[in-house]
Amino acid sequence: MKQLPTGIQEFEYLRRKNTIYVDKTDMLYELVSGARKQFFLSRPRRFGKSLTCWTLDALFSGKRELFEGLAISKTDWVWESCPVIHLDMSAISTCAGVDGVKESLIWQTKVIAREHGVDLDGLTLPEIMLGNIIVETSKKHNKPVVVIVDEYDKPFLDFYNKPPMAQEVRDIMRNYYIQLKANEPHIRFLFMTGISKFTKAGVFSALNNLNDLSLDEDFGTLLGYTEKELVDNFGEYLEAGAEKIKCSVDDLVEKLREYYNGFCFDGVQRVYCPFSVLSFFKGYNFRNYWINSANPQIIADYMKDRHLTVEQFRGIQVSQDFAFRPGEVETAPPESFFYQAGYLTLREGIYDDFSLDYPNTEVLESMSQLVTMNIVQSDDSNYFIDFRTPLLDAVRENNAGLFVETINRLLASIPYDDYAKAAQAAIRRAGVPAREWLYRSAILSFLHGCGVLAISEPHTSKGRSDLLLCHKGAAWVIEIKVAYNDDCAAKAAEALKQINENQYADPYKNAKKLGIAIDDKTRRVGEWVEG
Repeated sequence: MKQLPTGIQEFEYLRRKNTIYVDKTDMLYELVSGARKQFFLSRPRRFGKSLTCWTLDALFSGKRELFEGLAISKTDWVWESCPVIHLDMSAISTCAGVDGVKESLIWQTKVIAREHGVDLDGLTLPEIMLGNIIVETSKKHNKPVVVIVDEYDKPFLDFYNKPPMAQEVRDIMRNYYIQLKANEPHIRFLFMTGISKFTKAGVFSALNNLNDLSLDEDFGTLLGYTEKELVDNFGEYLEAGAEKIKCSVDDLVEKLREYYNGFCFDGVQRVYCPFSVLSFFKGYNFRNYWINSANPQIIADYMKDRHLTVEQFRGIQVSQDFAFRPGEVETAPPESFFYQAGYLTLREGIYDDFSLDYPNTEVLESMSQLVTMNIVQSDDSNYFIDFRTPLLDAVRENNAGLFVETINRLLASIPYDDYAKAAQAAIRRAGVPAREWLYRSAILSFLHGCGVLAISEPHTSKGRSDLLLCHKGAAWVIEIKVAYNDDCAAKAAEALKQINENQYADPYKNAKKLGIAIDDKTRRVGEWVEG
């Protein structure tokens, strides 16, 4: 089998080592051969932005041999060498604060100048240095240059939790990037990538000549793997994985789709996260790879500081304007922060252009684990030993008593006033009392975090139950009521009656039916009835 390209960002290295390369050069040809010449593309981390940048670098450098057999080799692309100024902004050091950013930016710019044989003597400002590099390199080769800027926003995103410092760094980078417009006649092609969208008041306030590809359906699958690409390029790995897991290839693809597909950048087409797929193929284990490839504690702290839950973001309706320009990361509302970081993705809208949701099981489980850890006020992932094990035991043994006991321990940990206050927008959308919404949301997040498939309000022909729980062939249909006047027994009976009368469990073979009544005074399950 060909080697997996895990962690390889340089296109030339990848091709010379004969690793698997998912060919995207048909779209790159459309990009580089058209009349437009200045582009911006935002995508979450670990989606191949750097590989795309290095592919363009090799393309404009005229390295034709690297593209043999690829789609662009069958086009009329003219293979000539152009000078390429390649700026990797992820290399900018931010650990020494704003002054460190300035110093690092100057150092990297000097390195680029040396690569192109440009003399910067007497120049001290990084933006003037960059402008000089562009002009002098163009003159030296008697042709306009290609400029590639990878991770344009890394220097100020590192200060997302320190807005004043983030703004200082943003101002530095704005002055730097202005040179890309000021020297436009000397630039043949410009390609910039990043995580965050740009805003009129942000880094690109003076760089309004970029064509934003971020929501362009023609380039919606430029990064990430489509399912066809997964099957066509990783067939041997799929067969090996199916053999190890003891299932068919089709069943494995279905499971991969559930776990790692679902990222949508144009509102239409869905793609797999490359990092998660490649990590899965290394050992054939369904794990949450993507969120752990960075520092999940940053996300955990962000959610904890704001008392955020998982369910409050599902189904939020957003406009195209939000999708294009959701605001600066450090000052934007949480749904914008999570959308730009990739934890929320686009779905078809109900009342507006789009709605937001978690892309797949991997992200939903990971976010739910973080929320549950915040709710039980633990920084130790070993909390699963105390919470997850009895829950899974309860489902496996069909033990409603143990299930309720575990849920009660969770409910006892919730700082209700904090979370209920923070979730008012979601509560209004749900149309239920704050406390009731929070009970359901906490239980649902807990189930997701424990790796149990839990569906909120699944549709049946006669309505919707509160929860459908599925795990390793077992199905539980759960209806939750809140008792405000010491009538827990009646409320539990009412919940079970609702399941039976509306036949919520009929679509699921041998489903367990569980009616739960939560006592609002004690904030525990007061009574439960199974059927």
